Amino acid sequence: MPRSTRPGARRADAQHSVEKILDAAIDCLSRNHDASVVQIAQAAGVGRVTLYGHFPSREGLVEAALAHLLERGEEVLSGLDLTGEPAQSLRELIDSSWLLIAQSGAMLEAAQKVLPPGRIHELHAGPEQRVRELIVRGQAQGAFRDDLPAAWLASALHHVLKGTAADVRSGAMTAEQAPEFIAQITLAAYAPQPSCSNRP
Repeated sequence: MPRSTRPGARRADAQHSVEKILDAAIDCLSRNHDASVVQIAQAAGVGRVTLYGHFPSREGLVEAALAHLLERGEEVLSGLDLTGEPAQSLRELIDSSWLLIAQSGAMLEAAQKVLPPGRIHELHAGPEQRVRELIVRGQAQGAFRDDLPAAWLASALHHVLKGTAADVRSGAMTAEQAPEFIAQITLAAYAPQPSCSNRP
């Protein structure tokens, strides 16, 4: 029996096709939240029939792409020790996963247009919780400012990540420069603020 007709080979080919489609969807939707199925198929190097064979609707493709990206991010984050000094832990988080976090934020915006809020929260809860727990611990230890809610500080980080990713795509900044830029901006924003009694 020829190799290409074996069930195992067919499954491997199908899985490879799915991976290409999901990677293309992440790339396209991170750049343009309204990217079409045709654009994603072209980026993946497959036909629309092949894409729809795996993902019958654009909504299903967006959901699968977001889940795939978040799973990839969870693999990276789960390998990090974020229990050390909060500022250093934040630097390590940014160094290892800034692009994944930026992409997940962009994908989240695309998903908000087609998926129910409850499903988006379910998919995004894990990575979001890791970042927020680090911020809360930093606030409790006096390493980060506590005059603003941790959710606001986490949101500020995501905005910096999103803007940096756009700058890298436009050529205004290199991917190598991005982590240090993000860390400097974020740590300055997170720095503890003097109390009112200590201000001039």
